[in-house]
Amino acid sequence: MISKKHALSILLCFVLSGVFAQQEDIFGISEKAKNPKSESGFGNAARNILEMFSLELSGGAAYQQFGTSFYSDNTSLYPNFSRYQNLDGDPLDISAENPLDMSGGDWVFPLWNGGVRIDLFHLITIGGGFGQEWGNLSPMQGGDYQFDFEGATYQVSKLYGTVGLVLYDANRRRSFLNWKYRKYSSSNLYMQSELRQRARMNYPWRFILEAEFGKLTLKNAYDPALVSAGTPYEPRLAVSDKNYYGIGLRIERDFSEYTKMFVKGGADFRKFTYAASDFSEFQELDQQVYAMQVGLAVRFPGTKRCKIAGCGVVMKHMHNGIEYRGSGIFNFQNRKIGQWY
Repeated sequence: MISKKHALSILLCFVLSGVFAQQEDIFGISEKAKNPKSESGFGNAARNILEMFSLELSGGAAYQQFGTSFYSDNTSLYPNFSRYQNLDGDPLDISAENPLDMSGGDWVFPLWNGGVRIDLFHLITIGGGFGQEWGNLSPMQGGDYQFDFEGATYQVSKLYGTVGLVLYDANRRRSFLNWKYRKYSSSNLYMQSELRQRARMNYPWRFILEAEFGKLTLKNAYDPALVSAGTPYEPRLAVSDKNYYGIGLRIERDFSEYTKMFVKGGADFRKFTYAASDFSEFQELDQQVYAMQVGLAVRFPGTKRCKIAGCGVVMKHMHNGIEYRGSGIFNFQNRKIGQWY
């Protein structure tokens, strides 16, 4: 006969083996395997791809600076170039080897961007979109001279692409915790329990180093006097044929598995040209835009919403081998044991 002590030991072994072998919650959601999200293999693959995409919209403001190394054999071709102080001073002495460095800056408000983004393995993000900005054009100054733009404002639209590198998120936090607790022995049950609790905590932050590149289209940079008089006018300020590029830091905060807010700060580097009055020569202008944006991103849900009557499960769960979510995209879906809302 088997004693009670042996029976309890055998039962405990079966329980522990089941717990460590399954690594899933009471609703059958595995942490390791991709659960089927559709009845067909093609539908499941399509839904897994769909949830890699997210739509986002952001807005903000920026400070922009224009600068140029001005040189011309005939400065009268630029009626907006003039001396603004020391009117009785020495004549302008510039050459191709010794141009006049001029710069000026003003605010850009508002600016907005809308686009799509793809998350690849929680390591790389790629995306693209469309944006617009409205900026002010203050005069550029250098030495005793000033260069005024025709018109006080400009409008730019842009098509852009982005590539981002995830610097820190929940996965990297877990790796950091494992490295931090490496000095404790595996037999130290207290510290190992603390490590597991901290690793399982919901960490909603993500830090991404992002590069941006794109093409600009200049709009509404004109002289109001000429336009109001009905005079045919060709803009003298134009976007260079070269593409612009930028770099920034993006900080995301998850509100659920599918929605998040983000703050992005960075700098864009662009080139413009400004034509002489007879378009016989051009001045190259450099622009730097230092922007700060706040936005909202929504990821497409690959898991269908559960519509079975009487099913009150609010976390991800299974019906006939198919994964469903029990709440909206603005609530956390995979909550494991227990209901948070």
